Amino acid sequence: MADAKVIPFDDDRSRGSRGAGSRRRGGSAESAPAGDKGPVGEVQALPVRGAAEDPAPEPDASPAAPPAVEDGGADGGLERRVAAGLSFLRRRLTGDYEVDDFGYDAELTDQVLMSLLRPMYEKYFRVEVKGVENIPAEGGALIVANHSGTLPLDGLMMQVAVHDHHPADRHLRLLAADLVFVLPVVNELARKLGHTLACAEDAERLLAQGELVGVMPEGFKGIGKPFGERYKLQRFGRGGFVSTALRQGAPIVPCSIVGAEEIYPMIGNSKTLARLLGFPYFPLTPTFPWLGPLGAVPLPTKWTIQFGEPIPTDGYAPEAAEDPVLMFNLTDQVREQIQHTLYKLLVQRRSVFF
Repeated sequence: MADAKVIPFDDDRSRGSRGAGSRRRGGSAESAPAGDKGPVGEVQALPVRGAAEDPAPEPDASPAAPPAVEDGGADGGLERRVAAGLSFLRRRLTGDYEVDDFGYDAELTDQVLMSLLRPMYEKYFRVEVKGVENIPAEGGALIVANHSGTLPLDGLMMQVAVHDHHPADRHLRLLAADLVFVLPVVNELARKLGHTLACAEDAERLLAQGELVGVMPEGFKGIGKPFGERYKLQRFGRGGFVSTALRQGAPIVPCSIVGAEEIYPMIGNSKTLARLLGFPYFPLTPTFPWLGPLGAVPLPTKWTIQFGEPIPTDGYAPEAAEDPVLMFNLTDQVREQIQHTLYKLLVQRRSVFF
């Protein structure tokens, strides 16, 4: 077998182009001599095909060559995957990979973390994405979404939606609460995924670098609200995300997520346990904590994520970011657009699970 080549470990969306350098294998057979044998020592003339004295056509003595075997077959594909995996492990062990100033690891996100989240996105929640073309193909932009579901799975599913469906292969950098960055393991994974602290300084730096930034202004008020208040948006704070967008001239893209509210129906909140554990709330659902770890499994609801038309901010003067009236109006405009889209998607939804 030929020496295996070490092929760079590309992302999982470019697998279709890896068979370009395939090699062929094939055998050739020796041709049998044509014509009858003459007397010993006599040189025989080569027969002429189609001549009158030999009307019968000379049979082709060369057998058909076996079909070439492409490296893109099962064996070649397995070799490439093994070589790619070993190359990936070598880079991880030797530190031959890059992270940005916020800790974002693009290679680990594309090849590992997204692959872990994708089955939940595609098979479990069966997320349907609409309006992804409203996200700009380049430059900084701020995606503002509703927040719900007791656990912040909606942010992760929105990140997969942008990663897998945007035609320009953009990556969403989410702004997360302080609690995310004090939890062991979760802190490291969040940084690797490109999440950063939900503060104006980090958001402005990312937008200035032309990144796509995601924010959920409801915060814990949205994610920890009772099941009876599902799909009713909470306050969007003081409109700090609008001020950030105005300073950078970045468009604001409203995003509405339906389906996350029902994954953990929150019927109660144990405030005593929340204080003891340092959490903003401790959810009580029909299955948790009564069924133990099994109660932490989310319900397999059907999700829809819709990105609305962007609201431009580059037409305002620089001092507009300090205008409280303008910030209030833009914040209210974004909130109303998200709420209206939520109602529209709920009317169109056939079932919570289908």
